[in-house]
Amino acid sequence: MKTYSFKRAYIWELPVRIFHWVNALAIIVLAVTGYIIADPPVIISGQDPTTIYWFGWLRFAHFASAFIFVATIMMRFYWAFVGNQYANWQAYWPFTKKGIHNLLHVLKVDVFLGDDTEHKLSNISIGHNVVAAAAYMGFFVLFLVMIFTGFGLYAPTSEWWFPQLFAWVPSIFGGDFNTRMIHHVTMWLIFVVIAIHVYLVLYHEWLEGRGEVSSMFSGYKFVRSERVDEESEEEEE
Repeated sequence: MKTYSFKRAYIWELPVRIFHWVNALAIIVLAVTGYIIADPPVIISGQDPTTIYWFGWLRFAHFASAFIFVATIMMRFYWAFVGNQYANWQAYWPFTKKGIHNLLHVLKVDVFLGDDTEHKLSNISIGHNVVAAAAYMGFFVLFLVMIFTGFGLYAPTSEWWFPQLFAWVPSIFGGDFNTRMIHHVTMWLIFVVIAIHVYLVLYHEWLEGRGEVSSMFSGYKFVRSERVDEESEEEEE
């Protein structure tokens, strides 16, 4: 049996890890509070609104999380230009000759569980594989939809300038009802992608044991030595 040597490689920089976990927490708070706001208990039970003042705090938590969510998106966008090669925006662009080749390889081996007949080092991902990178691009689009529709709905009751930038959004979608529906459906799409993301991370953690989960805490993965050397050479070129 052939054995391989591994290196402990620093992949995810601290800002990327902060973005990941703060963003995850913000999404959870937004989803829970947003669901209650959309279907408040007062409508279900017929209580006097004055007896559930906590609902005001619920709305505050939703709006505060929304601003944190936007801040993390802006931070990650900035880091896509100043971060290392694994955080750089080019790592998330799959439409290159190598990217398309690796996309087909990942679909064949990881998704459809086919045999890896090529065994090329270039097929071994160090950061995100091509499918994951493409999924993150889709994530970013869904996040933008949530930001535009969410602040578009918030604008009429806000006196701050930032939400007012999105006051035009509901008219584009035909009113508040349609905008709220798009906002709601997009939330569920995000959770579907999150479920797939978590499953694949745990799957690769079990299959490869390279520190997929712990890397988002420590920043380090265990990578085949020759793959690290090969990628260093590619970066120098």
